[in-house]
Parts: sequence; structure tokens; C-alpha cells
Amino acid sequence: MVAHPPEPDLSALKIGEHARARSGSKWLRWIAAAVGACFLVFALGFVLIGRAPSVQLATAHSVKGDTRVALLNASGYVTPRRRATVAAKITGRVVQMYAEEGMVVREGQVLAVLDESDAQRRLTSAQADRDATSAALEDLRVNLTNAERELRRTQGLEQAGVASPQALDLARTTAESYRARIQATEEQVQAADARIKVAQQDLDNCIVRSPFAGVVVSKDAQVGEMVSPVSAGGGFTRTGIATIVDMNSNEIEVDVNEAYIARVQPGQPVTAVLDAYPDWKIPSHVRTVIPTADRQKATVKVRISFDKLDPRILPDMGVKVTFLGDEPATAQGAPRVLAPQNAIRQENGQSVVFLYRDGKVERRAVRVGATQGNDAEIIAGVVDGDRLVIGGPETLRDGQRVDVKQ
Repeated sequence: MVAHPPEPDLSALKIGEHARARSGSKWLRWIAAAVGACFLVFALGFVLIGRAPSVQLATAHSVKGDTRVALLNASGYVTPRRRATVAAKITGRVVQMYAEEGMVVREGQVLAVLDESDAQRRLTSAQADRDATSAALEDLRVNLTNAERELRRTQGLEQAGVASPQALDLARTTAESYRARIQATEEQVQAADARIKVAQQDLDNCIVRSPFAGVVVSKDAQVGEMVSPVSAGGGFTRTGIATIVDMNSNEIEVDVNEAYIARVQPGQPVTAVLDAYPDWKIPSHVRTVIPTADRQKATVKVRISFDKLDPRILPDMGVKVTFLGDEPATAQGAPRVLAPQNAIRQENGQSVVFLYRDGKVERRAVRVGATQGNDAEIIAGVVDGDRLVIGGPETLRDGQRVDVKQ
């Protein structure tokens, strides 16, 4: 008789009622959480869409138009006509340094002192040589006086027939010899005086002075460093003490394309605007046109003088200039409307601005003219007093309500 294996009990694989209820409640919680999250997302989106964007405003303003037409624009830098890197005339070590950046100095003011010990010793030696030579000169003069007395006595004896002519010649020769030696010694004294002056000049050269009144813009040496008029010590020797600038000689230097240089004439009025002060228009005029061209850049240098200097004008500042003509730009110098450049947006190649009125913005197309610093001239579309949006999202729409940042 064949034995059969026992059949498995499938009833053990059934899910109990308690477990079935617990699994169902778990899925319900997940669904409820998902529905709640979607509701929050939709609510947050509704709030954000309904909230008015924040913007900043600026007011368009008018300025009186210039009565002269602009012929040419150029850019350059403020450069002083008198600017010097002051150096010592001799090689020496700096023992005292008085120059500091920003210091106002007068002509002849001491900037630095070099080690003067060697020069002082040379001066003392030269003075001693002169004194010794002077002392020898006095001895020769005493001997000459005695030789002249001896000569007169010998002449009397020779006339009386007592002294021989040879004795007279010897006395005359002795006197003339002393005269020659005195003359030579006097020349030596003068040479010694000249050596004293040289030694004194070397001593004076140890004091470095300002060649003109101005402002120290660079301190180029420190106490303990070697300075020299030439780079005698290689990279370890300074060739300058300090850099002095005469602020009263500040002017503008610009490069003008040689194709437009015919529009520039000496004395021509110019309006200058410093990059540091874009809203400040400085009246100026052409001082000179340098009579040579740069073949590499095809430009000609033009130097422009300020009509009135100001402490805010500093060397090496960037500046933009406008050369003006004599013809009026407008019939009566009509006012121009200026607006900040960051208020102007570009949409499909057209310049537009957003005006703020009664809590809403109004899109308006404008025509833009020349720029002036951070502002741009609005030829059409904006009038004086209009409040323009300068900060806000790029998605602003015509008629959209906005909040103004204070």
C-alpha cells in the first residue's frame, strides 16, 4: 500500500480580520495626508499669486537744457602737470623720514634725512686742510717781510760800495721767492675753500626737500633703507623718497580719435563728469592739443583744464568729457527729463518703463536719448514728476497692483 504525503493547511495563509482593518486604516491615513498637502500647496499658491510684489520708486526730474550742442564725447583721466618722485642726489641710508601719504608740504620742506656721518668727516677734513694752509701762508708773509727788509739793507750797502752785486741779487731773489710762494699758497687756500664747499654740498644733499608745494601721494622709502639716484644696489636700493603732486595743476588728458580731432580747438568749452561723481558736471575748456598722433591707436592727446579746481578732483580719476560747440542745441534751451537708467526695461527691442499711480503700475513705451551719469534722457513718454519703478520682479504687468518699499 502506497503512503501519500500530508496536504498543506491553506487556512493558515488567510489575513485575519484585525490585520485587515489595521491595513485599511493605514492607507486611509496616507491618502488623507496627501490630500492635506495638496490643499496646503494650493492655498500657498493662491496666497502668493494674490500678494502684490514689492517695488522701489524714483522720480523723473527735469534739468535745463544746455544751450550748446555736443560735438564729441571722449574719456580719459585726471593728470597733474606737476608730479615728481623726489629722490636723493647722493647714495645714502635713510635715518629720518618725515613724508607721509596725504601730507600737505610746502616748497623746501624737509622730507627725509640721510646718514651724514661720512659727509661730515669729509667737511671736517677739508676745513683742517684749509686751516693748515692758511697757517703756512702767515709764516710765508712774515718771512717775506724780513726778506724785503734785508733787500733794502743790501741795496743801501751796495750803493755805499760795501756789499757786492751778488749779495744784492741774492736778497732780491729771496724776496721774490717768498712772494711767489705766498701766491701759490693763496691759490691752495682757495682750492681748500672749494673743497669745503663741495663737502658742505654733500652734507646738504643728505637732507631731501620738497621741490614745490603739494601733497604727498606716495611714500617710497623707509628708515634704514638705502636710497640712490640710480639703482646702484639693484633691487635693494630705492631710487625715490616720496611722490609729490601739485593739486593746483590737475587737468584732464583724453585720447581723441584722429578722425574727429578737427572738431577740437584750444579754448573750446568742455563739460567733464568724473566717474566718482556722475551727477556733477564740471565746466572746463581745452588747454592744448598735443601736436602729434599715436600711430598705434590712431589718436591725438588733448589736455583740458578745469575752469575751477575742487578738492574732490584727485589725480588718476576716470572722467568723461563732452566737447561743446557754439550753436544752440535747442531754440530756447528747453528742459530735459532725466530718469534712472535702471528704471528703463527692454521688451522686444523697445524701451519701456512702469509708472506708479494709485497703487498700480502702468506700462509705457519711451524714447531714450543720451546718458548722463546714472541717468538717461527721456525724450518722449515721461514728464517731470512721474514716479517710476526701479526695483521689482521682471514679470510686472500693466495694471498690476504693487507695494512700495519705504
